[in-house]
Amino acid sequence: MVLDLLENLKSYEALNPHFSKVIDFVENTDLANLPLGRNEICGDTVYANVMEVKPKTKEEAFVEIHRRYIDIQIPVSANETMGYTPINELPEANYNSADDAAIYPVGMPARDYLNVHKGEFVIFFPQDGHAPAITPSPLKKVVIKVAVE
Repeated sequence: MVLDLLENLKSYEALNPHFSKVIDFVENTDLANLPLGRNEICGDTVYANVMEVKPKTKEEAFVEIHRRYIDIQIPVSANETMGYTPINELPEANYNSADDAAIYPVGMPARDYLNVHKGEFVIFFPQDGHAPAITPSPLKKVVIKVAVE
C-alpha cells in the first residue's frame, strides 16, 4: 500500500509497466469533472471508475481484495478514510473472478485506518485488503484500475 500526494505519483512509475498511462491520465485530466462510471484509458488494462459514494461508518464498510487489478484511489470532492489489512491477516473468503473481488463481512474491522485528503492518492496492491468510502458525507472519487502484469 502506498499513500502519497498526487503531485508525487510519477515517483511510482516503475512499480508497474502501465503506471505511465495512469500518470499521463491524471496529469492531463480534470478529475473533479469526469463523468460518473467507467472512463477509458487503455481498454481493460487501465481504466478509471468514477463514483459518488454514500457515507459509511467504519462498522458499515467492508474489506475487499482484488487479484487481477491494482487500485489507485483518489478522493476528489472531500477527504476519505480507508481501512487497511494485509491479506496475510485476513481469513479465507470467496473470490469472485468476474468481479475480481473477495469481499469480507460488513462489520469486520480493518487493522488500520488512514485519512486520505483531497490531493492525495492510495495505491492498493493485490496483497492489500482495503475498506474504502468511510466518510461522513457523500464523496466523489476516482478509482483507477491497473492490470497486474
